[in-house]
Amino acid sequence: MSASDIQHADADGDSDSTGWDAVRELPPSAKLVAKVLEYNDTLTQSQLADETLLPPRTVRYALNRLEEVGVVDSRFSFADARKRIYTLRIE
Repeated sequence: MSASDIQHADADGDSDSTGWDAVRELPPSAKLVAKVLEYNDTLTQSQLADETLLPPRTVRYALNRLEEVGVVDSRFSFADARKRIYTLRIE
């Protein structure tokens, strides 16, 4: 889905415009992480770094920004409590 598809979906009321509008104001790295989470239900920070080809530090910054605007949830992994799993809250 491209940015123009998201804009059309927002105009039609098919998606949560508040969430995507908040993401649009964020840096490109945060937008990329949000899109990867949109296509994958849950990922860890290291999985996001692998999928986006971004450095771990950049992914961590992007996740913090996404959490600040309330579009990403995180929880501890049941498989490895040292890791957190991230999920996009925008439908």
